[in-house]
Amino acid sequence: MTTLLIADDQTMVREALAALLGMEPEFEVIAQCARGDEVLPAVRHRAPDVALLDVDMPGLDGLEVAAALAAEFSQVRVVIVTTYGRPGWVRRALDAGVSGFMVKDAPVERLADGIRRVMAGLQVVDSELIVESTVHGQSPLTERETEILRVAAGGGSVGEIASTLFISPGTVRNRLSAAIGKTDARNRADAVRIARDHGWL
Repeated sequence: MTTLLIADDQTMVREALAALLGMEPEFEVIAQCARGDEVLPAVRHRAPDVALLDVDMPGLDGLEVAAALAAEFSQVRVVIVTTYGRPGWVRRALDAGVSGFMVKDAPVERLADGIRRVMAGLQVVDSELIVESTVHGQSPLTERETEILRVAAGGGSVGEIASTLFISPGTVRNRLSAAIGKTDARNRADAVRIARDHGWL
C-alpha cells in the first residue's frame, strides 16, 4: 500500500484528487492540507510515502515545501501537481529534488501511473514540460534580483523594499533596473509579471 498526502488550497480539487486516487487499490490518502505550511507537520505526524503538492498555495508554495521535505524527509517522494506547467517551476522543482512534475489536466490514470513510477525510483516529468523548460532556459535573474522582485510584487516603494531586505535604496534601484532589462520588461510591475509567468519567482 502506498500512502499519499495531498496539498492543494482548492478544496474541490484536493478532495476530487483524494477520491479518484483512493479508488486505486494500492493507494491510501492519509492526509490532506490546504496550506503549504501545514505539510511538514502533517508529514511528521502521518509519514506518507508520497506528497502531492500544488505550487501556488498560501503559507509556503509547493516548491518551498518540496525543498524543506528534501532536507528533512528525504524518504518522502514529492510530486508537483499543478494547473500551470511554467518552465521555471519545472527547473526549480527538479533542483529541489522532486520525483515528479505533472499538470492537473492530465488524466488521473496518468497521475496514478506517475506515482507508481516514482515509487519504483524513477523521475516523472510530463514530456511537454521538459521541452518548454529547455526552450525557455534558466532564469536570467540573480538570487538578489529575484528576492527584490518578490518583495516588489507587494507594491512597496523602493525605500520600503530596501527596509524589508536590509539593503540600501540604491541597491534596490540598481537590481530592479537590471531585472527589468533582463526580462525585457517596461517597468518593475511588468518584470514581476514576466518573471511569474516563467516561474522564476
